[in-house]
Amino acid sequence: MSLLKLNELYKTVILDHAQHPHHHGQLAEVPGVTLNNPSCGDVIQVQIEVQHQQINRIAFSGTGCTISQASASVMTDVLSQQTVTKAQQLIHDFSQLIMGKSLTTAAKHQLGDAAVLGTVAEFPTRIRCAMLAWHAAEQCLAEIGGTDNGSKS
Repeated sequence: MSLLKLNELYKTVILDHAQHPHHHGQLAEVPGVTLNNPSCGDVIQVQIEVQHQQINRIAFSGTGCTISQASASVMTDVLSQQTVTKAQQLIHDFSQLIMGKSLTTAAKHQLGDAAVLGTVAEFPTRIRCAMLAWHAAEQCLAEIGGTDNGSKS
């Protein structure tokens, strides 16, 4: 893929997710984690409902730059309906990608639109923006631990 086409794909994916975010809002009675990026003012809350060790519902809310909002939207698509273990692996893979590390083609494919955000590695000041929601999801999953939340008995 030419650099021009890659740049256009990046812009299209980022702008679409920023302007029309997926899974944006709040989940009633589901705990969340809120993180902020003081360097640019981004604030993101991620809420995850887990049932039977699988992400049943995920949502984000908050404000911030185009990169942080697009990354949060993409993240919710990538992690939705994944097992907790798989979600943690995807978060790790995204972190590696955003830091400029190489990933296998299969790992990039599993990240879907999030793989496009790998170009942010070229802009170190934007890495925090892109990682904010992913860090919040990671903390949210750690707080949930091995228990289901929001499940009805």
